Amino acid sequence: MEKTLLKLKQVEKYYGNKKNITKALDGVSFEIYEGEFVSIMGPSGSGKSSLLNCIATLDRATSGEIILDETNISKMKAKQLEKIRNQKLGFIFQQFNLLDTLTAYENIALALTIQKTKVKAIDQKIKDIAAKLNIENILNKFPYELSGGQQQRVAAARALVTDPCLILADEPTGALDSKSARSLLERMEYLNNERNSTILMVTHDAFTASFTNRVLFIKDGKLFNELQRGNNSREEFFESILDVMAVIGGGSDVL
Repeated sequence: MEKTLLKLKQVEKYYGNKKNITKALDGVSFEIYEGEFVSIMGPSGSGKSSLLNCIATLDRATSGEIILDETNISKMKAKQLEKIRNQKLGFIFQQFNLLDTLTAYENIALALTIQKTKVKAIDQKIKDIAAKLNIENILNKFPYELSGGQQQRVAAARALVTDPCLILADEPTGALDSKSARSLLERMEYLNNERNSTILMVTHDAFTASFTNRVLFIKDGKLFNELQRGNNSREEFFESILDVMAVIGGGSDVL
C-alpha cells in the first residue's frame, strides 16, 4: 500500500485586510505519495507559488491542514518549523543560492553540518550524491568557476544529501539553457526512480513537467485538473500537458 507523504485538506491562503482581500488559495486538497515525482502548473497568479511556500513552511496557510509525514505542520511554531525544514525538507530554487566563498563540496556539506552529522559520514554522503548527479570532478571548484547547469546540480546535491522525505523544487530549470535543463531533469528523474526520492516541483514549463509522473493544475487558487502520465511516453504526456494549459490560459511560457 502506498504511503501518503503529504496531504493537504481544504487549504486556503488570504492576503491583505478586510477592505481588500486576495484569496491566493481556495480550498486546495490533494495527496502526494512516497516516491512520486509531481509537478504543479498554472498561469501567472494562479496560486502555485503561494501553495509551494505554504508546504515549504515559508508562509502559513490561513486555514486548512498540511500534513507532512503524518505530522500536521499547519499550526506549528517557528522553532518547530525550522526543525521540519532542516530534517524533512530539501529545497531546489531557480536561483542556485550557493555561497560564493565556499567550494561546491563545502556548499553541499553545509546542510549536513547544520544537522551535526559526523565528519566521516559527511564525506561519504557527499561522494555518494556527487556520483549520482555526475559532479565528482567539480567538488573543489567555487561557484564562479561553474556553469549554470553545474551550479544547479550542486544545489540539487545540497538539497538531497540530507535524505529529506520531500524535495521541493521551485522552477529549478528557469535559469538554465535547454541542454542544462534536460540534464538536470534527467538526474532528478533518475533520483526519483533509483532512490525513490519524493519530489514536488512548481514549473511554468510543459517540457519540464513532462518528466514528472503527475501534474496538478492550479487556476484561480483552486485545483483545476490533474494528469497522470501512466504508460504514456514523455512526448505524449507533454502534448497532454500543453492541451490542459491551453484550456486554463497560457502555454509553456506562462509564469
